[in-house]
Amino acid sequence: MESSQPQQQQGPKKRGRKPKPKDEKEQQQQQQSAGKMKEGKKAQQPSVDEKYTQWKSLVPVLYDWLANHNLVWPSLSCRWGPQLEQATYKNRQRLYLSEQTDGSVPNTLVIANCEVVKPRVAAAEHISQFNEEARSPFVKKYKTLIHPGEVNRIRELPQNSKIVATHTDSPDVLIWDVEAQPNRHAVLGATHSRPDLILTGHQDNAEFALAMCPTEPYVISGGKDKSVVLWSIQDHISGGSIVKQNKPGEGNDKTAEGPSVGPRGIFCGHEDTVEDVAFCPSSAQEFCSVGDDSCLILWDARVGTGPTIKVEKAHDADLHCVDWNPHDDNLILTGSADNTVRMFDRRNLTSNGVGSPIYKFEGHRAAVLCVQWSPDESSVFGSSAEDGLLNIWDYDKVGKKVERPSKSPSTPAGLFFQHAGHRDKVVDFHWNASDPWTVVSVSDDCDSTGGGGTLQIWRMSDLIYRPEEEVLAELEKFKSHVISCASKP
Repeated sequence: MESSQPQQQQGPKKRGRKPKPKDEKEQQQQQQSAGKMKEGKKAQQPSVDEKYTQWKSLVPVLYDWLANHNLVWPSLSCRWGPQLEQATYKNRQRLYLSEQTDGSVPNTLVIANCEVVKPRVAAAEHISQFNEEARSPFVKKYKTLIHPGEVNRIRELPQNSKIVATHTDSPDVLIWDVEAQPNRHAVLGATHSRPDLILTGHQDNAEFALAMCPTEPYVISGGKDKSVVLWSIQDHISGGSIVKQNKPGEGNDKTAEGPSVGPRGIFCGHEDTVEDVAFCPSSAQEFCSVGDDSCLILWDARVGTGPTIKVEKAHDADLHCVDWNPHDDNLILTGSADNTVRMFDRRNLTSNGVGSPIYKFEGHRAAVLCVQWSPDESSVFGSSAEDGLLNIWDYDKVGKKVERPSKSPSTPAGLFFQHAGHRDKVVDFHWNASDPWTVVSVSDDCDSTGGGGTLQIWRMSDLIYRPEEEVLAELEKFKSHVISCASKP
């Protein structure tokens, strides 16, 4: 199958920048050309800085809370961990991040403690006063693991969120008990942390497609070998920790790395790299995958290792991401290099074998990298893309004509919020299941920030998503309060 975007075949596809080691000569050349580069960029893309300046001026109006954290190194993945503590004004929660270095120090998996400010606590003037080049006081490193290779993807186990899986540039999936792992100091030459479990079965690198099952301790992964691999780590978890069970006859080289687990099944049906996978929210045996062959495939481990349904041409280009609605087993979202997000109903996926989505969401100007349904509202989801935007959509608003003179006629149907705080590709984001409407997002905007990219934690104002009648009633109350205060002597 010919790719509609031939430039993507040049080298391995990456969701973010892979930093290159810098020698002295390179650094001198970079310093000499820095001024020219900045001038050229400004001439070519005046809209990026302008749009960001405009967004920043609107922060007090659009957001209930926002924390901006300039990263030391680029990060390709960010995930919320368990909530640790609830207080009057803030909750403390684990946050998992990756650090993708240039080789001068090792790649790391970072476990951070994050203070999440509660709704309606942050003052408007406070949330708008952040420095793009500073680290946020709300995000503090708790522990560092030295990762064997860069971290492309992090996923936490729903049954035990202190256990996470990571993808790197290898065929294996690495499983970590982040609380039991020792804290490491990332210095050049340090040996990497030893995974608690290694999941084997891929025949080629598996870099991005990774998912944990909501109902059982199952893991699925997809890779360059065009296959989807399913594992159970049930037998290796006891009392909340990973039990080290080396199998008899395992080679010394393998036991030195940690115990390994073979697959429950290897599923073949894609014709190119598998880019993302997702479990059905109600079944450990049903899952789906998307890939560079433009296909969406549904699988059922109970009926064999071939596709249950294969949707040819689900998009007009490579598919990058997929998510299955946790509130409705029938709805599946996909995002693609064709700049669109599409929603499919699994009861009616194809028309003559070609993808037949319920709706196409067209609000991005570049490849969509990540889609995720909201854990709080069944019709709400987010999508992030290489255009630097994180869009929040509500499918219930599609087709409902709401006459609002202030709303631009060009606003795509269903789009009700656009997070424009990142200045380059938004490579990952994650809704917070413990704090409704709170999102963490990470972008590869090293050139704009003078750092390793940007991590932002944010919550839009509830006036944006609450029912209109509620908002109007609250405004009336406020107006009455102002009038009564003004009339007092």
